[in-house]
Amino acid sequence: MIPTTFLKQRIRGNFFCLTLIFLIGSLNSASRLPVRGTSGMVVSSHVLASEVGVSILKQGGNAVDAAVAVGYALAVVFPNAGNLGGGGFMVIRLPDGTATTIDFREMAPQKAFRDMYLDSAGKFLPNLSTVGYLASGVPGSVAGLNDALQKYGSLPLKTILKPAIKLAEKGFPVSYHFSRDLEHLADKIKQFPATAKIFLKKEGLPYQENEKFVQKDLAKTLKIIASQGTAGFYTGKIAKFIVQEMEKHQGLITLTDLANYSPKERAPVKGEYKGYEIISMPPPSSGGVALLEFFNIVEPVTWDTSGFLSSRSIHLFSEAFRLVFADRATHLGDPDFWKVPTSGIVSKKYAEILRKKINLTFAKKSAEIAAGDPLPFESSETTHYSVIDKNKMAVAVTTTLNAGYGSLVVIDGAGFLMNNEMDDFSAQPGTPNIFGLIGNEANAIEPGKRMLSSMTPTIIVKDNQPFLVLGAAGGPTIITAVAQIMLQVIEYNRNIQQAIDAPRVHHQWLPDQIYYENHGLVSDVLDNLSKMGHKLVERPGTYSEANAILICPKTGEFFGAPDPRREAAAVGY
Repeated sequence: MIPTTFLKQRIRGNFFCLTLIFLIGSLNSASRLPVRGTSGMVVSSHVLASEVGVSILKQGGNAVDAAVAVGYALAVVFPNAGNLGGGGFMVIRLPDGTATTIDFREMAPQKAFRDMYLDSAGKFLPNLSTVGYLASGVPGSVAGLNDALQKYGSLPLKTILKPAIKLAEKGFPVSYHFSRDLEHLADKIKQFPATAKIFLKKEGLPYQENEKFVQKDLAKTLKIIASQGTAGFYTGKIAKFIVQEMEKHQGLITLTDLANYSPKERAPVKGEYKGYEIISMPPPSSGGVALLEFFNIVEPVTWDTSGFLSSRSIHLFSEAFRLVFADRATHLGDPDFWKVPTSGIVSKKYAEILRKKINLTFAKKSAEIAAGDPLPFESSETTHYSVIDKNKMAVAVTTTLNAGYGSLVVIDGAGFLMNNEMDDFSAQPGTPNIFGLIGNEANAIEPGKRMLSSMTPTIIVKDNQPFLVLGAAGGPTIITAVAQIMLQVIEYNRNIQQAIDAPRVHHQWLPDQIYYENHGLVSDVLDNLSKMGHKLVERPGTYSEANAILICPKTGEFFGAPDPRREAAAVGY
């Protein structure tokens, strides 16, 4: 039996590192141990993509080289969300402590207009923004990955793309979850012949687990990108394939839209929570701003010592996020089109005002809560992967098609899926999107505008050294998942795998309810929360996928934690 005092001393002295991992692991067999590495670590949604990233690190590449290679590999092996036809965000922290972000979010085509998804009576037609050719924004992934590589990578694009090309050309075994996805979507896929040609067998049946999945057209597309770079996708043969499909099926994307697309390097949003520096993504992602606002609100509050999944902790968490999502709905959008009061929202003085609105014993109704006024304080389906190299360059990347498999449209001849990101706009301000999120004028459709996102790629720094590299998938649950993982590690001394594995909850202001994972909360916690005025909804299926790396401050070792909710994998060396 390990003495309690010894445990406490080791916990304080090793900051959740190797000794703590084995001590806690032996006491709590329900949680796996994280993967350990000393020279590099990649955690992504697919083991083959993680292995690609580590292979690049072993070739002498840095974390950005590896992240770009992982992004292209996921476009092959994880078509649910990995993509060429979508977009995303990247947060980079260089070894010298400099931090930056790459915004490669999709944008609305020039032919897009505010009421394009309303009928003649002004009624919202949701299928138009979620399925088919009209649902797609101009993709940004290829431009964004290549831009990051050019600015911060060290290896040539041909080297980076070689593993993805091989996986597409030679094929890989279909996983259990991939086969289940195809079985579930088979009837919808059949509506699009180019998609059925790729994702269904000749007899129209979905691929089964362990069958080989080969993508010859996608391999050709990747070879064009390898030889011609970004231009090969946005002005060359691939661009023509995209526009041919759009013109044939009343889509909006034109050659001009593609030629005019460019990623944007933006300064990250930064904040502090109890001595930990938070570096995250600025608008048009709402994730970083929301994360900082939440931690500012709760910083002075003492969390329930019995654990995060206690009724008191969940109540505080939900009440704070109720305020955060109310602000998100009103104030956040593309900063190139809307004056986003970012510095006001993330101000600690503004958080003081919001904190006073929280009753620690009873839940307010969301109908009673409107967005605050931060101006005086001014100075979707997704995949996330985390990378760190031997020099402690850290990269957090979240990329998406929005819903799983995007719009279900494959570009004929090019072999990749297009996004359905237009649904992330407020197609009708005040009307929920597919994630139940409410938006207003800040996120209304405009030509050339980037739609608001919940993606939250984040790097946490302690004592000027990277401490956590993390992010998640799952629409608005991304933001709350990242916050919960941070709390589990910082407030409750969980190792990073335990923090990832722990059941999660979610509140997003509207609808006015706490979501919780299947069997995630015990009955007395549910009863207590109900008595406090909360409505609780058990959410079936997967909740969100988070993939993270913890860097031990004492030893410099890397501990990678993949999410068990899907088929994620950590690979270190």
